[in-house]
Amino acid sequence: MSLFLFKRLITLIATLVGASIVVFLVLEILPGNAAQILMGPDASPEAVHALAVKLGIDQPAVQRYWHWVSGMLVGDLGLSYAYSSPVAELVLERLTLTVPLALMAMSITSVLALAAGIYAAARHNKLGDVGVMGLSQVGIAIPNFWFAILLILLFSVHLGWFAAGGFPGWDEGILPGIKALMLPAISLAVVQSAILARITRSAVLEVLREDFVRTARAKGVSRRGAMWGHVLRNALIPVITIMGLQFAELLAGTIVVENVFYLPGLGRLIFQSISNRDLIVVRNCVMLLAAMVVIVNFAVDLLYAVIDPRVKASDI
Repeated sequence: MSLFLFKRLITLIATLVGASIVVFLVLEILPGNAAQILMGPDASPEAVHALAVKLGIDQPAVQRYWHWVSGMLVGDLGLSYAYSSPVAELVLERLTLTVPLALMAMSITSVLALAAGIYAAARHNKLGDVGVMGLSQVGIAIPNFWFAILLILLFSVHLGWFAAGGFPGWDEGILPGIKALMLPAISLAVVQSAILARITRSAVLEVLREDFVRTARAKGVSRRGAMWGHVLRNALIPVITIMGLQFAELLAGTIVVENVFYLPGLGRLIFQSISNRDLIVVRNCVMLLAAMVVIVNFAVDLLYAVIDPRVKASDI
């Protein structure tokens, strides 16, 4: 297990280093001057240069990259050009909304998808299977921002059960916060649960055809017992792979939904920072999202070894 974990840690570190280089280089080649944009088109060259020196963007690229990376290691993400606030404070403030939103959406996705996928597989080629697959196809085809608008029209405008947008803050209580995030979480979960339900159904059907399942059934194990005792665990690896990718996507892909519901999350911060050309905020937020994706995939690899010891054995 130690060798398996060591290899995964080396891969994790190498991927994070590579991601940091790519993020830095991509933002470096963007046209324009952040100091000029902040000062305005009528600012004098001397004022623009003074602001560039203050912001540190006049330094060589290698020096700026090293300063950025070394700062991240100690939690110093620099100062926002537009907000004049530490980037770390801005990011942490927005993460308190984005992470719970992603967790809520992933929880709804997991419950709906696993239940629907197992139900469809247990009723293969029957009416229940056809119905679940039809609904999942519709769910995949619906854009989440369009579904979010439908939810607002139904539950906010007509029924008045939820607010159409905004976030009261966790200081107002957990229940008001969860209520404010419920519609955004559902709109994010619709497409994800449709995809995961199809993956779950395929994985369960594949395992159901294995010899050990037929042997268990021949020994008198009921269909339900075989499903929960033998099939589900062996079908979880492809399912967990998709769940890990989906959770990473939920963390990184909430920009549109956060703007529809006017939520002050990380996605909205990135959108506003791009508009303001606040590159230091954009760079740190993109790197944070990339790190989250890599760490989630690392956690999925570890879950592989827990669920199926053969994965660990084959890697040693």
